Amino acid sequence: MITTYLWVAVGGALGSMARFWMAAFVAELLGPQFPYGPRLPWGTILINILGSFVIGFFATFTGPGGRIVASFDTRAFVMVGICGGFTTFSAFSLQTLDLMRDNHWGQAMANVLISVIVCLLAVWAGHLLATVLNPASE
Repeated sequence: MITTYLWVAVGGALGSMARFWMAAFVAELLGPQFPYGPRLPWGTILINILGSFVIGFFATFTGPGGRIVASFDTRAFVMVGICGGFTTFSAFSLQTLDLMRDNHWGQAMANVLISVIVCLLAVWAGHLLATVLNPASE
């Protein structure tokens, strides 16, 4: 049991470092908010979409009936640790609140809708891809 916590902690550290890098990379590439179109935190949105895809794919690909059956510790490492450290729901919430406090209600609602809907689509896409790659159940 203690090793599971250790794996989650290591995964969380790796996920957090990956989030920090990706947010900085997107900010350097596009600016903190994309200058064309809505004033939205595109780095956070991209991170949440990618993290949603990864968790959807990994859950299906390594779960019961998946191509690779992963141990509980491995699944905790990736799904709780890496994905939990990588995705940024708390940052998303704070950025949405900041948009609302600045009276950018349209952008705040766009951030919520894009993040929730596209992340749900991404987790579904990851699930579908893993389903296609999994051997057919007989």
